[in-house]
Amino acid sequence: MKISQLAQRLDYHFETLTGEPVTDPEQVRRLRAAEITAITNDSRKITDGCLFFCIVGARSDGHDYALQALRSGARALVVQKSLDLSAYQVPEGAEEPVILKVHDSRYAMAFLSAAYYGNPAEEMKIIGVTGTKGKTTTTYMVKKMLENAGFRVGLIGTIEAVYGDVHIPASTTTPESMRLQEIFREMADAGVEVVVMEVSSQALMLHRTQGFIFDYGIFTNLSEDHIGPAEHKDFEDYLRCKSLLFRQCRVGIVNGDSPYADRVLENRTCEVERFGMGEGNDLRATDIELVHRPGELGVRFRTEGLIEMEAEVPAPGRFSVYNALCAIAICRHFGVTPDNIAKALLQTHVKGRIEMVKVSDKFTLMIDYAHNAMALDSLLQTLREYEPGRLVCVFGCGGNRSRQRRFEMGEVSGRQADLTIITSDNPRYEEPRAIMEDIVTGIRRTKGAYIQIQDRKEAIRYAIRSGMPGDIIVLAGKGHEDYQEIRGVKYPMDERVLIQEILAEEAAR
Repeated sequence: MKISQLAQRLDYHFETLTGEPVTDPEQVRRLRAAEITAITNDSRKITDGCLFFCIVGARSDGHDYALQALRSGARALVVQKSLDLSAYQVPEGAEEPVILKVHDSRYAMAFLSAAYYGNPAEEMKIIGVTGTKGKTTTTYMVKKMLENAGFRVGLIGTIEAVYGDVHIPASTTTPESMRLQEIFREMADAGVEVVVMEVSSQALMLHRTQGFIFDYGIFTNLSEDHIGPAEHKDFEDYLRCKSLLFRQCRVGIVNGDSPYADRVLENRTCEVERFGMGEGNDLRATDIELVHRPGELGVRFRTEGLIEMEAEVPAPGRFSVYNALCAIAICRHFGVTPDNIAKALLQTHVKGRIEMVKVSDKFTLMIDYAHNAMALDSLLQTLREYEPGRLVCVFGCGGNRSRQRRFEMGEVSGRQADLTIITSDNPRYEEPRAIMEDIVTGIRRTKGAYIQIQDRKEAIRYAIRSGMPGDIIVLAGKGHEDYQEIRGVKYPMDERVLIQEILAEEAAR
C-alpha cells in the first residue's frame, strides 16, 4: 500500500534523515508513492519494507529505535520528533527511507492502521461503552440481545474479543489501535454486522479508538478510580478522557442519573439520549423488585418512555437494572423487540461478574471481579438488600500493588460482611502472609469477624463447608481470571474448577 493511501486522513509532512522538512515537489511525490508491506510499533517485528511507528511510551521511547529500524529494513518511520538519522547509510540501489513527521505518533498510528486494514469499521456498526463500572456486563447483554434478533455480533472487552466461534483472550480492556483495526478487519471479513466494545479511559487518552467514528457512544457511570501515576493524574483528567467518546460518535446514550452526565457531554458532537430511574430520562426503569430464589439473586422491573416492557435480570441490585436499561436503550436502535430483549436478559451470564455458581439449595455462592474497595463496597451493599442469613466474603489482594487498597478492602469487608475469609489472590513478588496481614489491619478498624486461610482452594472449601441456610457467599477479586501469579509465573487456578473439585472431594468423603 502506498504512503499516500495510508496517510490520506492525516496531517503530516516528510523530513530528511537529518530532520529537515522535505520541500522539493518531486521528492515529496516519490515519498508519497513509496510502498509499505507491513506496519508495526514493535522494533522486534521489523520486516523489509515495513512502516515503524515511533511511539513515546511510559517505559520506553520508540524514537530511540528509529535508526535500528531503518537498518533492519524498515521502509518508513512515523515520528513526532525531528531526528538526526544521518548515521544511516542508504544501501546502494535502495530507495530513500520515508520519514513521516506528525504531531502525535499514537494518534497517527490509529488513522494509518485503519487505512492499512481498509477502514473495516465503516463496514459494520460500532458501539462503544465507557464508564467506571458496568462496561463488561452491558456489552455481553447487548451481544445476546442482538444475536437473539438475528444479528452477527462481535465483542471486544476486558475478558476477550469474540466473534462466531473465535475467542481471543484480552490483555487490555481496549486493544492498541493497530491490533484493534486488525480485529475489526477479521470481524468484518467473517460477516460481523455489529461490534460492541468496551472503551477504557486509557484507550481514549492514548488514541486507541481514533481513526473511525462510533455509531453509538455509551456512558454507564463515573466514580473515582484509575487515579495514579500509571493512569490518570486526577479525577478531572479521568472525566475529561471519558468525555472524548462523545466527540467521536454519532449518537450518545448516557446514564442521566449520573451526577457527571452533563459534564461528560460537554463539547459533544453527537445526538443524545438518556436512561435512568429519575424523571427527565428518555428511558426509565420503574417498579423495581428484588428476586431471591434458592441459589439465585435477581431483580425485576418495568420500563417507560422510549420502550415499554417488563424485564428480569438474573443478577442482583440496582446496578444490574442500570446495566440492563443501558443495553435496552442501545438495542432499541436496532429494532430488537421487547420479547427478544427480555429473553436475552434472562440468558446473559458474564464470567466473573456476579456469576452465580450453584452449590446448594440452602445458600447462594457467587464469583465477582470486585478487586478494589469501591467495587467491593458497592457489591456488598447490594447483597445486603437481599437480607441474607449471613454475608460471607472471601477475598485477597494482589501483590506489588498499593498497600492502601488492602487496608481499604479489609475495612469495607469488615464493615459490610458478617464473616471475612482472608486468602491469597495474585501475590506476585510479595509474600502472601504479609498481604493478608495488611488486610487484617483494615478489618481491625471494624468489629467484623474474620479468619485467615492462605490457600485459596481451602478458603473456598471452608466457606462452602460452613455455609448456613440463607447465607450469601461472595468469592471476590479473581472474577474471570483463571490463574494465580506467583513470582512471575501464572499458575492455572480457576475458581469454578476449584469449586467443582471441592464438591467432588466432599461427596467422596
